[in-house]
Amino acid sequence: MVIKQFAKTSLGFFPTPEVELTRLSHFLGGPKIFIKRDDLTGLALGGNKTRKLEYILADALQQGCDTVITAGAAQSNHCRQTAAAAAMLNLQCHLLLGGESPATCQGNLLLDKMFDSHIHWTGDNRKGEDIQRITAQLKASGRKPYLVPYGGSNELGAMSFINAVGELKPQQQADEYSHLVFASCSGGTHAGLILGKEIHHKTFDLLGINIDKENVASGELSQTIVRLVNNTAKSIGLNYSFSDPQLILNSDYVGAGYGVVSERDKEAIALMAKYEGVLLDPVYTGRAMAGLIDLIRIGKLTKNDKVLFWHTGGAPSLFAYSEDLGFS
Repeated sequence: MVIKQFAKTSLGFFPTPEVELTRLSHFLGGPKIFIKRDDLTGLALGGNKTRKLEYILADALQQGCDTVITAGAAQSNHCRQTAAAAAMLNLQCHLLLGGESPATCQGNLLLDKMFDSHIHWTGDNRKGEDIQRITAQLKASGRKPYLVPYGGSNELGAMSFINAVGELKPQQQADEYSHLVFASCSGGTHAGLILGKEIHHKTFDLLGINIDKENVASGELSQTIVRLVNNTAKSIGLNYSFSDPQLILNSDYVGAGYGVVSERDKEAIALMAKYEGVLLDPVYTGRAMAGLIDLIRIGKLTKNDKVLFWHTGGAPSLFAYSEDLGFS
C-alpha cells in the first residue's frame, strides 16, 4: 500500500522497546501483558508526543516559523516535550498552562522552565481557549508563530502513529496481540493507531481508556477521533472510512476527572513500580493501566489473551503528585 509521505524532523529514538511484563502478568493471573515503551523516546525524558512533534514541527520549519505556541494543564507532558523540541530546533516556545503559578516549581513545569519556554497562566482554560489572543500578541511583536494543537492531535500528529504500529511487526513474537490498550485523551494517538492497524493489517482490538471526564459529558473525544481518522486518511491518499460504531473507547475509569488520582490509579502505579520497575504517570498511563487491571479482574480479558499496553510516558509529573499518591 502506497501512502503519501510528509516531512519530519528527528527528535527521538525509534523504534522504542517492546517487552513482556512477566511479573505483573503472574501477579494478576490473567493474560500475557506486554508494554510498548514510548516513555523511552528520549526527548525530555520521553513520551508519545515526540512522535507527533517530528511531523508537526517539520511543518513549522517548512513554513518559516520562529515561534511555537501550545496549551495544556500545568503538568502537561505534551507541553514539556514541545518546549524541549523547540529548544532543539531554535524556536521560541510559548505555553498556555491551565491554573495559576504554583509556589513550588516541580515535575513537568520545572522542565518547561529549564527549556526556556514562556509560560502564560490561563486559569480554568487548559485546552488552548486563549491561544488566539496570545497568537495575535506574538504577531504584533514581529514573531511568526506556529500553533501546535492541544495534545499534538491533528492529522500530522495522527500520522506519526501509523509508523508506530509499523514498529510492532519486527518486534512482535509469533502470535498476534489480542488487544492493544492505551490512554485516550486528545484523540491523535487513538486516530493514528486506528489507521496504523488498517494499513499494517493488524487484527487486535484497539481499546482506548478515556481519562478525561469532560470528554464523557460532551462526547467530544469520540467525534474528534472519528474526524481525525477520516481527515488523516484523506490527507495521505488512503481510501478508508471510519465511523463511530467502530470506535472502542472505554469511559468507565474517568473517576472524578482529569488529573484527580483515584485509588485504582494509585494501585496501578504502585503495582507497575513494585513488580516491573516501570514508572507510570498519575494522569494518563496510571489510569489506563488501572482500566487494564480491572478488565482482567472482571474477566473481560482472560488467560487466553495477549495484551499490549502502550506506555505514552509522563513520569516527570509524578514529582508533582507525591501527596496524592500517598508519599509525602
